Amino acid sequence: MLSRRTFLRSAACTAAALAAPSRLLHASDVTATIDLPELGRLAPLHSKQIKSSPFSVGFETLDRKGFDPKPTYKPLGRLGIKWARVQTGWCRCETVKGRYDFAWLDEVIDSLLAEGIQPWFNLGFGNKLYTPESHTPFAVGYAPVFTEEARAGWTAFVDAVATHFADRVTHWEIWNEPNIHPFWRQQEPDSADYVKLVELTAPILRRRVPEATLVGFALASGVDVRRAQYVAESLDAGIAQHIDRISYHPYSNDPDGDDAVVAELRRLIDTHQARLGLWQGECGRWADIDPRRPKLPWNEQRQAKWVLRRALNDLRHDVELTSYFHAVDLMSYSHGGPTLNARIGLLRGEDCSPRLSYYAYQTLCTLMDGQTELSAELKVAGEGIADRPFRAAGFTRNGRALYAWWSPVELFDEFTPGSVTLRLPAPAESTIDNPVLIDPLSQRIYRLPGKPVGGELTVTDLPLFDYPLLLTDRSVVPLRD
Repeated sequence: MLSRRTFLRSAACTAAALAAPSRLLHASDVTATIDLPELGRLAPLHSKQIKSSPFSVGFETLDRKGFDPKPTYKPLGRLGIKWARVQTGWCRCETVKGRYDFAWLDEVIDSLLAEGIQPWFNLGFGNKLYTPESHTPFAVGYAPVFTEEARAGWTAFVDAVATHFADRVTHWEIWNEPNIHPFWRQQEPDSADYVKLVELTAPILRRRVPEATLVGFALASGVDVRRAQYVAESLDAGIAQHIDRISYHPYSNDPDGDDAVVAELRRLIDTHQARLGLWQGECGRWADIDPRRPKLPWNEQRQAKWVLRRALNDLRHDVELTSYFHAVDLMSYSHGGPTLNARIGLLRGEDCSPRLSYYAYQTLCTLMDGQTELSAELKVAGEGIADRPFRAAGFTRNGRALYAWWSPVELFDEFTPGSVTLRLPAPAESTIDNPVLIDPLSQRIYRLPGKPVGGELTVTDLPLFDYPLLLTDRSVVPLRD
């Protein structure tokens, strides 16, 4: 069904897109390369139309006035996310000891809620009033656990911010990446010190926000012996009695490479008989060349493919929440190093216009919300998948099966699209009567031939790209008029 000519056209389009100025890429630039009848385009759902979802976006750095949030609220509502990670900004809320000004944070929280987006708080960072040794005005990474004055200032702030936002924010994360030095500066990162911070903080949150869900760790990326030991030591010290979730930050050029991360975290949770869910709380990649790593040819198309693969891997691992850092480019970003224009956003920093990654994430927000659930029974089989890199996952959505598949190849390598024949379970309780193919990058919807036979749908010559494609029943895909 996909001819070699189609593949060559696809490769040419990809090459042209990569050669084009990255900021010009958006959904309409992705030329249709799938030789199937097109039904139309996806009609994305607004955040207000979505009841629940695992998808979050990073809204961090407002404690340092890292971006202007006002132009971002409307585009984020149209994106369809249900969650936004916001830092409470102790240094910005308390500029005079004992006096709290939450007006700026009220505006952020209320503006997100007005778009149907639920904020979740990351409690941090420090405050120079209580950690005068801080080398920046924002006390990023200066934990308030090493002096009595800092501990008293912190607990008073937590009490005040929890009381103020108790009726608007129910999910609270305690500190950010305490296992690495940039965010735990006074001493070498030590799990015992972090557990002390959690023990100071959690009881206040439980008292002021009785229905609170507390998130711990916000672990910096990289799974290794030290990180596993940090988590194990914290669990040994009883941190699980204070928190409900473990969050982690899988920053990596490989969006598919965190199987070991999730497996190790779940092993530690099971070993300690803890009842803790997993949140992927922060991840992201550049939409342009990172000046710190100029040899990596990031651009908007690679970023969009990375976003799709990263998010679907989180769903494949049945992680409860997946968050992308960041909503918008951070045009003057620094947390101790040189200031740079961090072109990492779903929205461009100059004008808040959507990137290709925005449309890709928007597709997932519409089709993979809380009505879509991972199904271990819906396993993909087929021809032409054993001898090449291949990854897939099966879900159910409103009584219909939904599948995703892609080639987990290196995003910087030249890639020639292929084709596969897939055998997809379509049992009576989640059948596919009218199969359609969705390209999340272009948001184009294509009609597929065939009907299930004996509870299985076989589709030949399906495209295999280096980013996920989706297949489901036409009835669960909203189309534009």
